[in-house]
Amino acid sequence: MIARTFRERGSYLLFLIPGGLLLAGVILVPFVMNIGISFTQWQGVGDPKWTGLDNYTRLFGDETFWASFRNNVGLVVAMAILPTMAGLVIAAALFDVIGKRFGSRAASVLRACIYLPQVLPIAVAGIVWSWILAPQGALNEFLGVVGLGSLGQNWLGDPDVALWSVMGVLLWIQVGYPVVIFMAGMQRADPSLYEAAELDGASWWGRFWHVTVPQIRPEIFVVLLTCTIAALKVFGPIYVLTRGGPAGATNVPSYFSFQNFFEKTQVGYGAAIATVLTVLILILTTVFLRVQNRGERG
Repeated sequence: MIARTFRERGSYLLFLIPGGLLLAGVILVPFVMNIGISFTQWQGVGDPKWTGLDNYTRLFGDETFWASFRNNVGLVVAMAILPTMAGLVIAAALFDVIGKRFGSRAASVLRACIYLPQVLPIAVAGIVWSWILAPQGALNEFLGVVGLGSLGQNWLGDPDVALWSVMGVLLWIQVGYPVVIFMAGMQRADPSLYEAAELDGASWWGRFWHVTVPQIRPEIFVVLLTCTIAALKVFGPIYVLTRGGPAGATNVPSYFSFQNFFEKTQVGYGAAIATVLTVLILILTTVFLRVQNRGERG
């Protein structure tokens, strides 16, 4: 009996081998190699020179590195916190108002429109937004037409407003993801709770806050976690829109690592930045999962 059970489990494990090899080859081995390179001084050619913790000592005293993390906090707000809050309200409105008054097809069409920026290639979206936010672009032209020309800015070229402009673009890109997740979660919510709340005279906001939100709490945790991780490792929008400028106003750790890897050929230093960022993401993921598990048990 034991031998039979072992053979059955062994047959199941065979199906895990391709995924395990892919995980090792694409993630684990490169990550271990990156950690090893972070302890060296290397320009990408020749033999690396072992320097121990010199890269990390330099890193933690590098003001540019800390400034990039401060910028990243703003992107976490734009890609995780604000999309989650806006996505909750939009999803509830589509599911509970539009869906009931105009049918599920209308709600599905609007949901697809909101999700569309997630589907667009970031290069295409970045080029379009670069044109819109240019000094002579569509946004400033529109402001001039409606008599608000004094509000025009060099949206991506002014250090004071560039980060806010990038945050706005990332919010536009990201908000469709939580809307889709939350609407899927609302479909499994108990309709009897909504009926009971309506009979008790609860307003739409009351039903949303006291009935909808508690029932889709797992989805909220998932969206917050995945969007926060996406914000911490964001690279494409920064590369396409600003290249970390102007004057480092939109630089983030992932792009700072790229600069040191490929532009400055300080591979060991770039690897140290990537290692610190990866460790931060792992710690944050662990904290999120523990908080979620504690909330579910409660």
